[in-house]
Amino acid sequence: MASADLDLCYMTATEAISKFKTKKISPVDLMKAVIDRCEAVNPKVNAFTYTFFERALAQAKKAEARYMKTDGRTRALEGIPTAIKDFHSVKGEVTTLGSKIFANTRSDNTAPTIERLFRAGAIMHCRTTTPEFAHSGTTKSPLWGITRNPWNLDYGPGGSSGGAGAAVAAGMTTIADGTDGGGSIRIPASACGLFGYKPPFGRNPLDREHPYEPILHYGPITRSVADAALMQNVMSGPHEVDICSLRTRLRLPKAFKGIEGWKVALSMDLGYKEIDPEVEANTRQAAKVFESLGCSVEEVDLAWNYGVTDAWLAHWQGLFWAVAGDLYPRWRYEMDPFVTSILEAGSRHDATRMYNVNTVRGEMYKTLAPILSKFDILITPTLCVPAVKADHSEANPDFSINGKPVPAYLGWIQTYPFNLMSQCPVASVPSGTSKSGVPTGLQIIAKTYDDMSVFRAASAFESAKPWLGNRPGV
Repeated sequence: MASADLDLCYMTATEAISKFKTKKISPVDLMKAVIDRCEAVNPKVNAFTYTFFERALAQAKKAEARYMKTDGRTRALEGIPTAIKDFHSVKGEVTTLGSKIFANTRSDNTAPTIERLFRAGAIMHCRTTTPEFAHSGTTKSPLWGITRNPWNLDYGPGGSSGGAGAAVAAGMTTIADGTDGGGSIRIPASACGLFGYKPPFGRNPLDREHPYEPILHYGPITRSVADAALMQNVMSGPHEVDICSLRTRLRLPKAFKGIEGWKVALSMDLGYKEIDPEVEANTRQAAKVFESLGCSVEEVDLAWNYGVTDAWLAHWQGLFWAVAGDLYPRWRYEMDPFVTSILEAGSRHDATRMYNVNTVRGEMYKTLAPILSKFDILITPTLCVPAVKADHSEANPDFSINGKPVPAYLGWIQTYPFNLMSQCPVASVPSGTSKSGVPTGLQIIAKTYDDMSVFRAASAFESAKPWLGNRPGV
């Protein structure tokens, strides 16, 4: 097994493309290094369901030939190794959703965002792990086992796009895609020390399997803000399979203006969460970074409560029953036990409870909207703890933070409320590191459909507190 060139493995997509164009490196050089890294590290991390190394190398050679042509016409992601979550359909490939039920099921279509990545020249060399049906903030499944955090193998990488986060953090891919129905992009971004972006509802199209699903979002997990902007420019825009995809296509710039003079609101606990001291300390340090950038920071009270959790659960459980309830009678004993509990809860929901979710959304926005009107952005910890253990049980009755019992499923997560506020763009940026070696993250939230402010704030934060040089020891 060859030793991987780590500088290539941890190179950003934007830097790689620049070096491709100047012939300093080739897509083949990069792909070989990434494959070597995958073969060396993935046995420890378990981030992949399937790999396509030979095919990816063949595609890299074709990309190399395009860069060698004198006309210089290449696509936006030409030759970039890209990890695709084993949740999105890829035509002709097995898409398992982390479930034994679909272990041998090949997709007959490719999800719109993935199709756009491929058309832009991205090369899929692997599919990444997800918990069954992307149900959890941890990544383990009956089909693929436990995925581990490359910063500390005793911990999980978050979920449900945990394989994607682990792969990017470990240098096993240059970029990755993820899904986010309750934080599944932002949770791994936080736990793995990366940038993750939940676009506002409609910005990136959904797919045939999940039309008109307001809490669900597809987006990027990357090492840098610029890489995420590059991916967003490829993935966003209207598509015929998604009636909610926005007609106006937003194009993000290669560089962003500063944020001097901005007003930043800080909510440590959203009004009802228990926060680990290390997370709080790193969040307050992050607030000081914004002050160093010329911003004012003021702590605010969102006054949300566990009714937010109940509303998200009602939507989530009802969604699961609607999508997978027909699988329950035959497959219940082959499913993750927590998935069966979600389905059983969803089967009991009536129309009134489902409609009341919108009532809670309205109440949440009554307190959020004035804050986002007064301030340019809101910041809050992404997670209440740095991460949970790799074998964390969502049903653990003894799970606690600061000695206080909290729900093991959602009590350590601060992302899902902003899926109910789905029109708000939200990013997670690295805020620091914990004693365990696992990173912590900070959410940046802006007004509805104001993607630009999130990217401006994240880019400014990245310039003041860079994280690109941070690499796990795995």
